[in-house]
Amino acid sequence: MKTNSVRKLTISALLIGMGVLIPMIMPKIVIPPASFTLASHVPLFIAMFFSPGVAVAVALGTTFGFFLTTPVIIALRALSHLVFALIGAWYLQKKPGIVLKDGQFTLMNWRFQGFNLLIGVIHSIIEMLVVSVFFFIGNMPETYYAEGYFYTVFILMGIGGLIHSLVDYNIAYFIAGTLSKFFDVPVFTAAKKQQKKEIMQGTIKKVV
Repeated sequence: MKTNSVRKLTISALLIGMGVLIPMIMPKIVIPPASFTLASHVPLFIAMFFSPGVAVAVALGTTFGFFLTTPVIIALRALSHLVFALIGAWYLQKKPGIVLKDGQFTLMNWRFQGFNLLIGVIHSIIEMLVVSVFFFIGNMPETYYAEGYFYTVFILMGIGGLIHSLVDYNIAYFIAGTLSKFFDVPVFTAAKKQQKKEIMQGTIKKVV
């Protein structure tokens, strides 16, 4: 139990560090007045494959880092990630089988991609709510008001944020799926055990 706790703490710390570092070094796609940093959500998405506890720790840890280094609105957007991270990690624990297709890891897994889309919608809606509050209290850069609410919040933060989320989660899925071949990534490990159990039950039924 102690070893498992230390492992989770270590993984959480590594992912928090990556979550703070990635926005500083990774390339950005700039669509004025917004910008999207490639892979900025990947550490948190990877955390969701470990446990709800790790996901919460990474969400809170990266938020604290952003509060120290970025404007408040960015830190609060990071804090809003706690919602989709907790929901997604909980669902993955309940339904680990969605990460595999016919017992194999593949990006062409439409059950996982459906889950990815749902998480992306939750992700973008929560961020839109955070940005909307700042927009309506008049605490946004002038360029946001020049373009108008529909474009800056709904199109850029909503649709743009959804696409960003889908891309980042696929990157995280690829990394976690690849690592699961060599290390214990709990959700993938549970999915493999579930797959073996289903195969055994199917074999027994055929024999009977």
